[in-house]
Amino acid sequence: MPITAPMSAAELLLRQPEHLSTELVRGRMVVREPPGTRHGLLSQTLALLLAGHVRAHALGVLFGQDTGFLIRANPDTVRAPDLAFVRQERVGLIPSSGYASLAPDLVAEILSPGDRAADVLRKVQDWLEAGVALVWVLDPVREDARVYRRDGSVEVISPDGSLPGDAVLPGLQCALADVFRTTSSG
Repeated sequence: MPITAPMSAAELLLRQPEHLSTELVRGRMVVREPPGTRHGLLSQTLALLLAGHVRAHALGVLFGQDTGFLIRANPDTVRAPDLAFVRQERVGLIPSSGYASLAPDLVAEILSPGDRAADVLRKVQDWLEAGVALVWVLDPVREDARVYRRDGSVEVISPDGSLPGDAVLPGLQCALADVFRTTSSG
């Protein structure tokens, strides 16, 4: 069996399969089906809840679902969270095309039904090793969340709790119940 050379981030941009979600993990393209409808709704709801706070306090910029960030080179790793935040003082590091070669300050991952725990933890580890300060992993089935911090701590947020912004999003009040409330009557 021939050994293939690791793919680069630049090659990933050129070889992106249509209508599929991709990441590059240590030079190997990982292809997934697009997220389900509820997943997309939760991602957008979270983004809307954070956007007001981010804009009101001029904290930085938010990135939507499946935006790629080059977080490791040689071999390249491009990860694409469900939501990412970059602080204002780092916005100038984001290029006008391609993948930003930086780790966001905060990322959110929303679990999908087919996600394996080991894969999710590997992704969390990649984010933290790259320099992300806060990783939120939201579980739509339990309607709770896990917060992973760069210092190695993990916090479980119950369905009646709020997602912490820590020093990344100071003053944030984002009730987890508001994220999972996906209908106007709920």
